[in-house]
Amino acid sequence: MSILIENLSYTYMGGSTLQKNALENISLKIDAGEFVAIIGHTGSGKSTLVQHFNGLLKPTSGTVTINGLETKGKNLKELRKQVGIVFQYPEHQLFEETVYKDIAFGLQKQGLSESQIKDRIYETINIVGISEDILNKSPFELSGGQKRRVAIAGVLAMKPSILILDEPTAGLDPKGRDDLFRFITNMHKELRITVILVSHNMEDVARIAKRVIVMNKGTVQLDGSIYDIFRDPNRLESIGLSAPQITYLMKELKNIIPDLRDDIFTVSEAKIEISKYLGEKKGCLKI
Repeated sequence: MSILIENLSYTYMGGSTLQKNALENISLKIDAGEFVAIIGHTGSGKSTLVQHFNGLLKPTSGTVTINGLETKGKNLKELRKQVGIVFQYPEHQLFEETVYKDIAFGLQKQGLSESQIKDRIYETINIVGISEDILNKSPFELSGGQKRRVAIAGVLAMKPSILILDEPTAGLDPKGRDDLFRFITNMHKELRITVILVSHNMEDVARIAKRVIVMNKGTVQLDGSIYDIFRDPNRLESIGLSAPQITYLMKELKNIIPDLRDDIFTVSEAKIEISKYLGEKKGCLKI
């Protein structure tokens, strides 16, 4: 089970004077269970790409096949059971009078019985870390981070095999962002579903993704591991992006302390590297 994209191109408003080629000849494969980040500057095509994954958009040319289902086919209902998308600011999509009813909405559309819905809801809130105490509360009484989890729960309750998160931490404070990423990481490990994170925040990407796809001008510019993508900031800067800020700091520190590694992409890695260096210096002083 996987996402297979072959020679995908997509044109907005084709044949008109406003025609724009948003994606050009993209070929990709994302295997089941991967945690992939798609990054790129505004207008690079990343959001257009992921909207092809559940048939919201159809290829102008080429094919997108999700777990054996081609998105140009007629079986969109089955396809959309496979792929859940959580759009930016998903709490704006909350509308029911209680958290329980909001999570239940999609399940009711699937025709599940009340007992099946209840079981699915309680299973899902356990995964996302929502307390049973808030199920009868209005979602609009919750904090930003809690609202975000309720919105994700509504998608996860449908049991997709692929979860797409489009800028999931937008607008959250640092604690809310940390809590949400901790949940996303644990969820990926527990459920082993494919997670695709769309983001322009390099720090977020470096913390949790395993593979990074870099979009630029509607094409895939780079595709590789965190190390492959972030080790050369100049290459990223040439297409309007950057490495995580901690990487630039470590490169500056290396100019002062040559023994330090500078292929560091997260704050936690930097703390370990600096602590290791200080520990070695302290040991030398004792001698």
